Amino acid sequence: MYKVIGAVKSRAFRVLWALEEMGQSYEHIPAAPRSDDAKSYNPSGKIPSLVDGDEVLTDSMAILTYLADKHGQLTAPAGTPARARQDAITFWLIDEFDAILWAAAKHSFVLPEDKRMPAIKDVLKEEFAASAAQLSARLDGPFLAGNSLTVPDILACHCLNWAVGAGFPRVDEKLFNYGKALRQRPAFQAVAAR
Repeated sequence: MYKVIGAVKSRAFRVLWALEEMGQSYEHIPAAPRSDDAKSYNPSGKIPSLVDGDEVLTDSMAILTYLADKHGQLTAPAGTPARARQDAITFWLIDEFDAILWAAAKHSFVLPEDKRMPAIKDVLKEEFAASAAQLSARLDGPFLAGNSLTVPDILACHCLNWAVGAGFPRVDEKLFNYGKALRQRPAFQAVAAR
């Protein structure tokens, strides 16, 4: 059985959602970032961590890729053009969605107050809006990388939710409906109910 370390309202949500989608058993330890529990699995205190036997894995996207490859779910097979396209959208989302949201979070509550630059958040919101418009233009089906849910859908939906919580401008109707459909999935709902 897997062990997931990290609060639900963090990037650990992605890992929990993936495990629910895959029907895998897991134990959840809702540790806060930099807590003693988190540091016992990752010395930096960053979350999430995943324990698989004697292995402790870190970084939500590395964990998602590992789980998807291990179980042959939520992914195209490694070494295929479909996987390269899936990875391309995943890496784009990390750069254009996740990194922007993380920068805004750092300047909102993560960094020491004297290091924060609140004015940067306006620029980040503009960048996110431009990226959201690009993603909407790329979206031509119910999922980002084919006919079924894959790792980039989990990442995109989590980031869209994060953006709402962070007070970013609303995305267009097409992208909003994409996120809404993903949030209605039973696996997403199971994690959200925690």
